[in-house]
Amino acid sequence: MSGPKIPTEQWAQVIDKVGGPLQYKKIPVAKPGPEEVLVNIKYSGVCHTDLHAVNGDWPIPTKLPLVGGHEGAGIVVARGELVTDDICKIGEAVGVKWLNDSCLSCTFCQQADEPLCLTPKLSGYTVDGSFQQYAIASARHVAHIPEGVPLDEVSPVLCAGITVYKGLKESGAKPGQTVAIVGAGGGLGSLAVQYAKAMGLHSIGIDSGEEKKALATKLGASAFIDFATSSDIVKDVKAATKDGLGPHAVILVAVNEKPFQQAAEYVRPRGTVIVIGLPAKAYIRAPVFESVLKMIRIQASYVGNRQDSEEALDFFARGLIKVPFKTVDLKDLPKVYELMHAGQIAGRYVLKMPDAE
Repeated sequence: MSGPKIPTEQWAQVIDKVGGPLQYKKIPVAKPGPEEVLVNIKYSGVCHTDLHAVNGDWPIPTKLPLVGGHEGAGIVVARGELVTDDICKIGEAVGVKWLNDSCLSCTFCQQADEPLCLTPKLSGYTVDGSFQQYAIASARHVAHIPEGVPLDEVSPVLCAGITVYKGLKESGAKPGQTVAIVGAGGGLGSLAVQYAKAMGLHSIGIDSGEEKKALATKLGASAFIDFATSSDIVKDVKAATKDGLGPHAVILVAVNEKPFQQAAEYVRPRGTVIVIGLPAKAYIRAPVFESVLKMIRIQASYVGNRQDSEEALDFFARGLIKVPFKTVDLKDLPKVYELMHAGQIAGRYVLKMPDAE
C-alpha cells in the first residue's frame, strides 16, 4: 500500500556533540527498513531523559549526531516490505517509544521482558528519535494509539505514562492500599498519581512548591508533603497514612539523589520501594538494620513492555488519565530544557511539529 507523498527533507532538533548546542535545521528524511515504519510525527513529549542525552551524563553512549525524543505520536506514512496490515497499517496513529526496537529472540525478549533485550535500539539515544517530522521505528514495537485519541495529549503517555504504570504494577500494591509518589508534580509523577487512583490506590504526593501541590491534589493525591518545608519528611509521610505505619509502596520518580536515600525509612514493614527516576551518578542507600527488621523490598523498574504499553494507553483512552501539558513549537525545545534545568516544570511540555494540525 502506498502512502502520502513524503518530502526528502524535514525540520529537526539535532546535536552534533555531547553537551550541545541544539541545532534547529533541515535534515534528510530516512527510509524505513524491511521491518520498520516511517512515522510522520505530529507531537512529541519532552522527557528528562532527553536532557541526559544532550548532556551525555549517563553511562550509555549516544549516537552522534543525534535527534532526541522518545514520546512521539504521529501517523504511519510508509513501511518496509515485510510489514503487513496485521502488524501496522498505513494511516494508523502510532507512538514512537523509548524502546525503538528489540531482537525478540534473546532470553529476555522471549519472556516479555523486551526492555531488557541484549541488543536494544533506544529512540533519541542510540537511534534518532521524535524531535523531527519523520521518525523511523520498528513496526513491532510502535504503540498502537486507539482511534480518536488526541495525539498531543497522549504523547507523554508513551514514556512517562507507561513507565509509571509499569512501576505501580511492579510494586504489588493492591486496591485500597497507599503509595507515596516522590516527584508527584513532575511529568512522570503527575501521571503516577492518576494511574494510582485509576488502579484503586491512595497516593501521597511528595514534591515542593504550591503549583505542584495544587496539581497533585487536583489529580487525585489524598495528601501532599512539601519536602522543602517539612522538618521531618519520614515522620510526615508516615503520619499521612491511615494507620501511621507508612505507605505500602514508594514510587521514586525524582530527579535528584536525596529522596532515594529516604524512602526505605518511611515505607511500612513489608513495603516496596520502586526506583524509576535516573538522576545522573546517583546511588541507592538504605539502613541495613532497619531494612532487615522491616523486611522491605527495594526494586528497580524500567520501561514497560508492549503489553504494558497497550494497558497504559487503554486507561488513557477510557478517560481515566488526563495529561497536564503545555504545547510549544519544535523550534522552542531549548527553552524547555532551560525550564528543566531550573526545576520549573509542572506536568509535561509537548512539542508541536511544523506540519501538525
